[in-house]
Amino acid sequence: MSAADTVVDLDDAAGLQEADRDGLLRAGAMAGAQVRSIAAAVEEGALESVAGGQRPRTVVWLAGRGPAEAAGAMLIAALGGTAGEPLVAAAEVPPWIGPLDLLVVAGDDPGDQNLVSAAHAAVRRGARVVVAAPHLGPLRDVTAGRAAVLEPRLPVPDEFGLCRYLSVGLAALAAVDPALMTVDLWAMADELDAEAMRNSPGREIFTNPAKALAERMTGRQVVLAGDRPDTCALARHAAAVLLRVAGQPVAAAALADTLVALREIGQATDPVDALFHDEEFDGPMVVRPRVVALATAEERPALTARLAGIGDVDLIGAEDVGDAGSVPVVSGRRERQLALLAVRLEMAAVYVRLAGG
Repeated sequence: MSAADTVVDLDDAAGLQEADRDGLLRAGAMAGAQVRSIAAAVEEGALESVAGGQRPRTVVWLAGRGPAEAAGAMLIAALGGTAGEPLVAAAEVPPWIGPLDLLVVAGDDPGDQNLVSAAHAAVRRGARVVVAAPHLGPLRDVTAGRAAVLEPRLPVPDEFGLCRYLSVGLAALAAVDPALMTVDLWAMADELDAEAMRNSPGREIFTNPAKALAERMTGRQVVLAGDRPDTCALARHAAAVLLRVAGQPVAAAALADTLVALREIGQATDPVDALFHDEEFDGPMVVRPRVVALATAEERPALTARLAGIGDVDLIGAEDVGDAGSVPVVSGRRERQLALLAVRLEMAAVYVRLAGG
C-alpha cells in the first residue's frame, strides 16, 4: 500500500509521519527556509547589478506556468497600486523591452526555451535582468555575468516554491525602488516558519488550521474562491497543488461566480423537496460544494457581511488558527498574508493526501 492509499487519522501524528514517505510534510514547511535563502543571497550582493540608478520604466515578470506564474499574478495584484512603476506579467518577452526596464524570469526549468529566449533578448537589449530559476544550462549560457541571479538554494519540489518566487519579486522591487518599496525578508521568513509550526503534524485539528482545512475538504466537492485578483491567483495555485499533491480535483473561481452557482444549486435543493427525495425515482440529489473563500484582513469585514446566511462557505484568512480561531495571529502587509495562506493551503493538500482523501 502506498502513502497515497493510506488512510490516517489527522490527529495521529505518528501515523501521518509514517505515511509521509515522500517527505511532503517537510517540503510544505520549507517556505520560511526558502525565503531566508533569498534574504541571504540579497545580503551577499546578488542584486547589486540591478540596484541603484534610475528607477525602471517597467518591471516585467515573465513565467510560463506553475507557482512562478501564480506568484507574478499575486505580486502584481497586491502591489500594482502602490509600486512606483508599472508591473507587467508576460508569457513572452515584450518587443519594447530595453535599457529602461527590469525583467524577472521565473521558473523551475533552466532549459525552458521561453525563459532562455526572453533572458537572452533582454540582456542583448540592455535591460536589467533577474533570474529566479536554476542558473544552469542554456539559461546560464545566455545570462552569465549579465544578470542578477536568485536561484533556488534548497531542494524543494516546485509546487511548494510559491513563497520563494514571492520573495524574489519583493526583493527585486525593493532593490530598484527603495524609496517606495521596503521589505524585510527575514521577518517574513520567521512568520512563515511560525505558520508551518501551527500546521505541524503534532498539533491537533482544533488548533491546526491546515488540518482543519483538510478535514473540511476531504470527501467533498470543493471550490476555492477569491474576491480580488491576488486571492483568485492564490486559489488557482492551491487548486493546482491539491491536484498535484493529493490527486484531488478542486475548482478555483471568483467568489462572485461561486455565489451565483450556490444560489442556483440552492434552488435545485429545496429543503422540503430534499425531505421527500427518493434517489430511485428522482435520481441523485444535487450536492452543494464546500466553498473555501480566501480573504485578507482588510476585505474580511465586507466579505463576512456578504456571506452572512450562506451555508457551506468557509471564509479563511491569515489571522485564523484552527477551527475555533481562538488565537488570532497578527496580520501583516497584504503580500505576507497571501504567503501565509499559501503555506496553509499547501500543507492542507499534504494532509488531504496522507489522510487518504
